[in-house]
Amino acid sequence: MRVWRAFPRGESVDFRAAENEDLALGSTWGTERTVRASVLRTLLLKVPQEEGEIAALRITGARITGVLDLKYATIDAAVRLSHCHFDGVPELYGARLRQLNLSKSVLPGLTSAALRVEGVLHLTDCHISGPTRLGGAQISGPLFMERARFTAPDDSEPVLQLNQAVIGGDLWAPEMRAHGQVRLTGASVAGRINVQDAEFDKPGGTALDAQNLNVGAHVRARCVRARGRIELRGSRIPGRLDLLHARLSHPGDTALRASSCVIGELWLRGGDRIEGALNLRRSQIEILTLEPEMLPDQVHLSNLMYTVLAPHESAERRLPMLERDDDRYEPYGYEQLTAAYRHVGDDDAARLVQLAKQRRRRTTLTWYGRLWGYVQDVTVGYGFRPLRAAVWLLSLMTIGSIAYGLDHPRPVKTDEAPDFNPVFYTLDLLLPVINFGQEPAFAPEGWYQWLSYTLIITGWILATTIVAGVSRTVSRQ
Repeated sequence: MRVWRAFPRGESVDFRAAENEDLALGSTWGTERTVRASVLRTLLLKVPQEEGEIAALRITGARITGVLDLKYATIDAAVRLSHCHFDGVPELYGARLRQLNLSKSVLPGLTSAALRVEGVLHLTDCHISGPTRLGGAQISGPLFMERARFTAPDDSEPVLQLNQAVIGGDLWAPEMRAHGQVRLTGASVAGRINVQDAEFDKPGGTALDAQNLNVGAHVRARCVRARGRIELRGSRIPGRLDLLHARLSHPGDTALRASSCVIGELWLRGGDRIEGALNLRRSQIEILTLEPEMLPDQVHLSNLMYTVLAPHESAERRLPMLERDDDRYEPYGYEQLTAAYRHVGDDDAARLVQLAKQRRRRTTLTWYGRLWGYVQDVTVGYGFRPLRAAVWLLSLMTIGSIAYGLDHPRPVKTDEAPDFNPVFYTLDLLLPVINFGQEPAFAPEGWYQWLSYTLIITGWILATTIVAGVSRTVSRQ
């Protein structure tokens, strides 16, 4: 009767005996605090009016017995059932409500797929011990689930279903606890998503399934803890995906899959090392903040596009992540990392990445290709270490000059031979395209002849690798 009299005037009815009572003991509350769900249903459907007043259902601290069945109903009055204990699972499938507030209530489940709420939906501090079905729901305002707890007696279905839901405001759920799968596939959130300090717990399975998620702004997931896979494939997040200080764990499988995504900024920094694989294949990320210490043993970056890679680290610290993609050679990853270094003007790091690319490619070649690769690497560093050629030439010229200076080779024609010069004779042997007139005029003998053959062959190899290196340098510019 108290509820019936208060409803037409929109007044609140508080049945609580104390402010901080344990709602888990709601099933023991007596008849003085018990309201039948059928009474609430009748009130909401008949909507008794009082002139000059706005009807609303506002109950605090009641035990609600039976099943609140509002399937397909259109309710014009605001509904607030906070600090309540529900004996049965509310049936709100296809209902249309102006506003629904179940904050701090205990429910055995919630069946509200295809629900429409014209205002705000509050599940703040709720403890729901069965599946919460909000798939296909349309909420014009924000959805609040701060500190809410979602559990289920078994793993037969997700504990929280928001697949294909449309939320016109923010999805606000910091410190939420979900012991089972949370499904957000195909959901659309016009504002932000905040799951900071939240916990997603489904070991060995998918803890958060948010494939094809569309967010209007940012996703704040700082300090989030996930045991099980986080699935974000195909999602669009124009702002930040903030995973600072996150702890992601799915050993033996993929811990975070954000492939084929379009993301403004992805922050993976400050957290524990990811346990499980990281998959960012085919995604487009404007600013990728990736801390090397967080990277797992297996990283998939095939066809990943990014403009800025932060924080700025040396090439030696970044290159290992390109070698953790199933031990396969992926040239695109090296090119993308090179572009990121050139974007910030670090040409030295860009050259190191290109050198690492050639060395990695060498492992895929035939034995003679690998042999030629080793020659290019040792001599000029595949063109990225051109000064090495000068060092080799200078060393060989010194050896030849000393050897032929100690024992001059005999002239081929004594009357026509020029004065012997050991330095220019050695250069004639080393440089195949330059002729100082020394090499054809003198004929070494014994081991000096073998030295001349060695200098000629080495000169041709050095010349070829220098030309290849110069060509690569020119094409790079």
